[in-house]
Amino acid sequence: QMAHSECNSVLVTGESGTGKEVIAKAIHQMSTRKDKPFIAVNCSAIPEDLFESSFFGYKKGTFTGATEDRKGWFEEADGGTLMLDEIGDLKYSMQCKLLRVLDDMKIRKLGGKSEKQVDVRIIAATNQNIQMMIDKGEFRRDLYHRLTHFQIELPPLRDRKEDIPVLLEFFVHIYAEKAKKHIHKIETEIYAHLMDYEFPGNVRELRNMVERAIIMCCSSVLRWQHFEPFFKERKDNRKQKTIINSFDLYRVEQEVIKKALEENAWNKSKAAIALNITRQSLDRRILKYQIYPPEQI
Repeated sequence: QMAHSECNSVLVTGESGTGKEVIAKAIHQMSTRKDKPFIAVNCSAIPEDLFESSFFGYKKGTFTGATEDRKGWFEEADGGTLMLDEIGDLKYSMQCKLLRVLDDMKIRKLGGKSEKQVDVRIIAATNQNIQMMIDKGEFRRDLYHRLTHFQIELPPLRDRKEDIPVLLEFFVHIYAEKAKKHIHKIETEIYAHLMDYEFPGNVRELRNMVERAIIMCCSSVLRWQHFEPFFKERKDNRKQKTIINSFDLYRVEQEVIKKALEENAWNKSKAAIALNITRQSLDRRILKYQIYPPEQI
């Protein structure tokens, strides 16, 4: 209903990877603007000195290198949708310039003498708490109200696990088609494992996971073994982070020594070289921490 309405500004919020751009594109595709351009802009990557030329365009000869007239993003998106991704990262000094255009949808190119009316739906997106930024004086309250004629909050994937099977099948279809593979069946075990996973990277993580699994799949059946390496990699990363982030020196030394032994097939001489200590020093630590190969436990 919102997509079909005349609502010209939408704010989409949610954690990183929850699918904010997917939602923005869906709104565009379901609207009467679907045959017009969809332009996505990353606000965190806009240098302040290029703000006007990027958003509003410029006239030939305005500055060195301006060899022809050029449209800005507002003009390129005329009749369609302009997505302002990471709007929370837009510098405060640039927010006022953006607000001025959103008020009347009139732009003037750099070096231009006349204004041009544009018809653009704005969809802004952020993973930040804008209200908190307003309280800290980091985001303009008037710009926030101008952007929130309608607001959509996307919950993290861990809070909407009922979407996982649907998203899994959607991504399998997309990436199988892209890889020119014919996947006729998804093993039941995959659903069970994915439903039990927290997805810290949200929808983006699931999408990347499926893409990798499709690449590894050489039959018409997508199996758990195609997903398993991803989970093993995550587990290893978590284990390593636990060691690095721990302030317990006893535990850190114990884990580092164990890891050195494991990676050197429990060859003490090689492990000692990797640890930059003597073999005798390693033996003392092995005894201290009671570290033994699995077959000796």
